[in-house]
Amino acid sequence: MIVRPLQHWLRMLFVWRGSVLGRILPQLAVVILWSIAVALAQGTVLGFKIDLTIAPFTLLGIALAIFLGFSNSVSYDRYWEARKLWGALLNDSRSLTRQIMSLADVDATVQRRFAYGAIAFVHALKHQLRNTSAEADLARCLPPEWQARVQSAQFKPAVILVLLADVVRELRQNGQLSPMLVPAIDRHLSQLNEALGGCERIAGTPIPFAYSVILHRTAYLYSFLLPFGLVHSIGLLTPLIVAFISYTFFALEALAEEIQEPFGTEPNDLALKAMSVMIESTVREMLGETDLPEAVAAKNYILS
Repeated sequence: MIVRPLQHWLRMLFVWRGSVLGRILPQLAVVILWSIAVALAQGTVLGFKIDLTIAPFTLLGIALAIFLGFSNSVSYDRYWEARKLWGALLNDSRSLTRQIMSLADVDATVQRRFAYGAIAFVHALKHQLRNTSAEADLARCLPPEWQARVQSAQFKPAVILVLLADVVRELRQNGQLSPMLVPAIDRHLSQLNEALGGCERIAGTPIPFAYSVILHRTAYLYSFLLPFGLVHSIGLLTPLIVAFISYTFFALEALAEEIQEPFGTEPNDLALKAMSVMIESTVREMLGETDLPEAVAAKNYILS
């Protein structure tokens, strides 16, 4: 996730880090070189004069812009839903910690085990979404008797929820938690499960591949044919205009591709590591701990 202060309008024109220019620069350079060649040859390729007008490009450009807008809207919707789900993780983790401390008649050891279980759930979900190893975080957060079961599980966050529910059941059976209060805690456990399912749905259901193929082909075909529609009206300025239009189309396509999978590690993806550490810090602070983990610092304006 890119985090940087708002720049002066002039500096914004030259911002490199945090933009998608690095991803599209090679293909943009190819289009510019192609436009220069078309302009110098006055629209002639291998002895054939390709005489196009700007009219079809105007109509196709409008359609392509609408299609790009739709694609970016769908991608951002996935990104924003993912962010809301992780916001719900924060709220439910705080609520569970508060409830186990105020509603259950248990000592600090049980409170800590339950709260750290919620922390482990968040870290396990982060690692599952990014296909990384959760071993170190789980070993740090879970008691030894829980670690063997969770570490061997394929869906670790779901198993952690079962263990947390077992704690609630034991407290109710031992008379340390009133049966009237169990639904309040179970509601937040269910909401954690809904957040887990929502994240899995986003991660496991990409935008249909046909959309990406159609958009990609159309944008590139448009950009490579555009010089033939401009060269007879603006001449040597053709590469400049083609570069500007192609940059817009290529950048929007690259951005949509980047944020449609919001759990990755690209610059515009969600900062799952930073959010996980923040959730851990707030839960441990509620337990009265002072030795909290350091917040994840942005590296070159990018939070991971």
